[in-house]
Amino acid sequence: MSEQGWQGFLAAEGVEDWVVVHGGATAVFRVGSLSDGARLAEAIAQSPGIAGAGVLLTLADSRVTARLSRDLWNLEPRHIELARAVSAVAREHGAAADRASVREVQVAIAAKRDSIDVGFWRAVLGYVPMADDNAVDPLGHGSTVWMQELDQAKPLRHALHIDVSVAREYVKARLEAAVAAGGRIVDEAHAPLHWTLADRAGNRVCICAWPDGPR
Repeated sequence: MSEQGWQGFLAAEGVEDWVVVHGGATAVFRVGSLSDGARLAEAIAQSPGIAGAGVLLTLADSRVTARLSRDLWNLEPRHIELARAVSAVAREHGAAADRASVREVQVAIAAKRDSIDVGFWRAVLGYVPMADDNAVDPLGHGSTVWMQELDQAKPLRHALHIDVSVAREYVKARLEAAVAAGGRIVDEAHAPLHWTLADRAGNRVCICAWPDGPR
């Protein structure tokens, strides 16, 4: 695994509809009804290269969500062509891309190396491995669980937090909305890649522009 795959995707032309979040490249296309969405999904499924490529399509009354992979690190050059093909089909069906609606919610469970227990989380959630350090919902509905390895010398604090990955141009709006709703910024040392916020009880969440940006 390397950064070349997802960085190459971000640098490619013709993928402006797509947001690279923790779970890989994702696009949301707006439709007028569930029936319209079903027709769009069928057309996408019939596109060359889609069958067997691991693309996940989710339908709702007003949108079709397409995910090209379940992990950021699995993005390859072939996914660029898949993204272009899906976008072309969406345009033919009059379905506009909605980058503001794209997001990936990840549960990060922190532990020292000898206490990491990803097998437990896979078993209790009914999840499957996508990488050695994570667990994903095979149905594509639930949040990914990532095992965050802590430095042995670091005191264990906040053993569980939430990561929210959004399109780079909407991260500030999400940050402002969270603060307006009563949250507070507790760490911005890594901004503009991500900010760490807390609610009134001290529970933490990271709002991330990475990996989609900034560029």
